[in-house]
Amino acid sequence: MLPAKRALRYLAALVLAAAVATVPAATAHASDAPSSGWNDYDCRPSAAHPRPVVLVHGTLGNSVDNWLSLAPYLKDRGYCVFSLDYGQLPGVPLFHGLGPIDTSAGQLSAFVDKVLTATGAAKVDLVGHSQGGMMPRYYLKFLGGAAKVNALVGLAPDNHGTTLSGLTNLLPYFPGASDLLSAATPGLADQIAGSDFLTKLNEGGDTVPGVHYTVIATKYDEVATPWRSQYLTGSDVRNVLLQDLCPIDLSEHLAIGLFDRVAFHEVANALDPPHATATTCASVFD
Repeated sequence: MLPAKRALRYLAALVLAAAVATVPAATAHASDAPSSGWNDYDCRPSAAHPRPVVLVHGTLGNSVDNWLSLAPYLKDRGYCVFSLDYGQLPGVPLFHGLGPIDTSAGQLSAFVDKVLTATGAAKVDLVGHSQGGMMPRYYLKFLGGAAKVNALVGLAPDNHGTTLSGLTNLLPYFPGASDLLSAATPGLADQIAGSDFLTKLNEGGDTVPGVHYTVIATKYDEVATPWRSQYLTGSDVRNVLLQDLCPIDLSEHLAIGLFDRVAFHEVANALDPPHATATTCASVFD
């Protein structure tokens, strides 16, 4: 059996290699999202779309790479669109979302305030991928975010944690591995099903009053597993399975957030329910 530290380094290397191989290369530094497209603080919400949209990247993502497709998609539809970086670790560029998730929620809180001040809007809508669809729930529940957020749309959010297709079940076989994971990358440890963070987050109910929740999941998800654990329970929740909208959609965990226009169409529906149109396989052409 490999020593715990060696095994974790090996697993971390695999995760990072997979991220590099599957996430599009950044066209700019994460803090320099294109001002001509999104993160334009001169943008003023229209009567048709009165709330700015804040995009919240996933684990190992950043404010640019995660949104190279969805941000322009929403911008072209008349939204003021913003994205932030959160969960940075010292000495780890571009790959964010690794810090403690409660701290990351505080970063989101500060960013929402910045967007509201700049745009003059009363509330924002949040759209998050993976951890970015789950972490905002801490902001809503414990940091006063419910008063400033109209809707939370999660693309493959790990709302009740993940087993990483069963890999987390191996941790007990490596003495000290869980402690090392928590110390080195607390944002990863917080997302393991049954973690103290998730127990606190979900205790007393998944949702808070006044916020509209949408979860968009794919049955081919290999990261936020089992995929049904992404779903929320509450009085104002819409849980959507991508394959119910388009049976031939094969998107997995990364694709649903990075470039799946069927999922993007459903995001647009969630942001503007009165003008929603049916999402089908043909939505890739919208």
